[in-house]
Amino acid sequence: MNPTLDDFIHLARGRRAIRRYTDAPVPPELLDLLLETAVWSPSAHNRQPWRFAVLEDAASKETLARAMGQRLRADRTADGDPPDVIEHDVARSFARITGAAALIVVCLSMTDMDSYPDGRRSQAERTMAVQSVAMAAQTLWLAAHAAGLGACWLCAPLFVPELVTATLNLPPDWEPQGLLTLGWPAEEKEKTRAPWPSRVHFLDRRG
Repeated sequence: MNPTLDDFIHLARGRRAIRRYTDAPVPPELLDLLLETAVWSPSAHNRQPWRFAVLEDAASKETLARAMGQRLRADRTADGDPPDVIEHDVARSFARITGAAALIVVCLSMTDMDSYPDGRRSQAERTMAVQSVAMAAQTLWLAAHAAGLGACWLCAPLFVPELVTATLNLPPDWEPQGLLTLGWPAEEKEKTRAPWPSRVHFLDRRG
């Protein structure tokens, strides 16, 4: 394998958030390869704080989707949102979670990270761990895209980490950060981006 820069640019620019999938399963050996690739992402102190909880069984996905949907309904009701809008969002969330061949709950563990007696450095250490987990999730997503799979990142577990942990019986140090849905795409998406110079400031470029 000798990927070129053009290959990677095409891969990175072609990645999309896919929310509709076919019924075809993801082969276990492919899913294993994607996860093995993800753990080669960079991490603070090389502590590798990422953890991945994988769901492939329909019943497991439905259990998680219903638990998260109940909490979503309760939160939105407390916000005073219209019932029809709430039920539409709950149904959409359920469909997205259960419609994927595989779910990967991306988690953070601080177990192997450094500890400090002060809040400033403790927060910095935690931020480094969060950044490391995010890079692993991005690697996983790009690898899935390279394999022809569709994927979508859902931030919902951040709003209900204790619920996700309890529902899936995760180890207590596994902190859910997000949910990556995976499957063979049943839709095509087009996206745009703001011109890159509008997000970049060269501080000392000359010429």
